[in-house]
Amino acid sequence: MTESTTRPDVPKAILPLQVFFSELIGTGVLLLAGLSVVILCFGAGSPVTRLVPNATLRMVMTGFLFGSIGAAITLSPVGRISGAHINPAVTLGFLLAGKLRPRIAFGYVVAQLGGAALGSAPLLLWGEMGRSVNFGASLPGPGYSTVAVLLGEVATTFGLVAGLCIFLATRELRRLTPFLMPILYGIMVPLESRISGTSTNPARTLGPAIISGNFDGWWIYWVGPLIGTVLAILACSFLLVKIEVAKLYHFTEDRAGVFKLMTEKAGGRAAG
Repeated sequence: MTESTTRPDVPKAILPLQVFFSELIGTGVLLLAGLSVVILCFGAGSPVTRLVPNATLRMVMTGFLFGSIGAAITLSPVGRISGAHINPAVTLGFLLAGKLRPRIAFGYVVAQLGGAALGSAPLLLWGEMGRSVNFGASLPGPGYSTVAVLLGEVATTFGLVAGLCIFLATRELRRLTPFLMPILYGIMVPLESRISGTSTNPARTLGPAIISGNFDGWWIYWVGPLIGTVLAILACSFLLVKIEVAKLYHFTEDRAGVFKLMTEKAGGRAAG
């Protein structure tokens, strides 16, 4: 019995577009909600700065809440449809792990960048409070060298991708993957954000850069996550075979088997 008789045909022209649209929505929500948290916690005139005067504590809050928003998106219907990568670095990691075809990965990244731009546009409504922090843009910290900022992005993205590899490859931890995000960013942001802003996500950097017009060090936020992802995949290469699908949750929910087909074709190409 052939595979085509055991599983419904995948509407190739339609279903991937649904996946990409879901990824666009998820990335837009991450930017809108997550950067609103940044503006509330650090924007000039925000009541939060008076209620919580300790900047380090506000960094912990910001990282935890930003990660919680990402976790909520992963658990939502967005995660069910697209896997909620919402980050080109995560998509690259799945590509290097052999869980995505290059063409599909490219579609994910385009959707993520588009979602970042669309999701950041409403941040203009924050007015002067938003402008005071460049609408949450990731920027090199004052007094830090370019090398230090780059290494900051490499290290934090390595932590993100390696953490995902460990959780996704470990059966006991797999269903807890979304909950890694609040804890991880709650730790990384206060430790590293003064250096690079702890972006770990080129889409997260692009959105506020567009609306603020501040592209200072923009290339760092592409090169750093790229290097960090590659190093994490190399370090976790022995775990990759245990990662079943390019999703962070809803692992068994796969509309018409599209993720299984992507994985099979990517794996078949690697084997060939």
